[in-house]
Amino acid sequence: MRIIVADCSAEYSGRLTASLPPAKRVLLIKADNSLLIFSELGSYKPLNWMAAPCTIKEIVPDSDADADVTDTDVTGADGPADAVEPVAGKDASELTPIRLLRVAADKSSDILEVSIYHVYSDESYDLGEDPGLIKDGVEDHLQRYLAQQITRIGEGAKLVRREYPTAIGPVDIMATDADGVHVAIEIKRHGGIDGVEQLTRYCELLNRDPLLAPVRGIFAAQTITPQARVLAEDRGFTCLILDYDDMRGVEDDSLRLF
Repeated sequence: MRIIVADCSAEYSGRLTASLPPAKRVLLIKADNSLLIFSELGSYKPLNWMAAPCTIKEIVPDSDADADVTDTDVTGADGPADAVEPVAGKDASELTPIRLLRVAADKSSDILEVSIYHVYSDESYDLGEDPGLIKDGVEDHLQRYLAQQITRIGEGAKLVRREYPTAIGPVDIMATDADGVHVAIEIKRHGGIDGVEQLTRYCELLNRDPLLAPVRGIFAAQTITPQARVLAEDRGFTCLILDYDDMRGVEDDSLRLF
């Protein structure tokens, strides 16, 4: 990965046109040639970017040679050693770039061209192979723990199976309650109206099967929006809040008076 801190401006053309006036920014060039432009403020989202698949060329003005940026061509070049005047607020036409980064999308006519006026830092790092993000508390974990602790829906409940198949997709958990009534359980991390609609479709379909009917529904989530709760209860569903830490046996170490 190559990280450049530089005074620069940018022009994006193709399906849309966008420009960034001159300012000090961070350019991130990934191994797949993706280029992302970041500023000091804002969240994780870049100001502008070109995603792979794309081709990137580094151009030195007044030079006939266009250099493809590869793993062996990321050493960069130092800007002028003397003090540099801020470029923020200036028009790009008033400035002379010391190099250009031109990124062209492989599957469209989109082009992102970055004009660099001064380089403060230009470093490359081999990050190696990333193992990927390991998420805790995802819906699969909630489903597994609730299946193991099915009596959380009521004493006497029994698990029929996880991922109970239907013609419109699997129900997260199918169980029976103490009275032998089938219970369809839809599990979300954050329960919204869409989840209630999904449970509604499952229950309507399952109740057409005389071997299963009547089937009641439980909408289970770590959090449930007020609107989703109202809709679920209006349709006869039970709302169940899942405490993930409690389900996986993590003790609550918060201070309590009693």
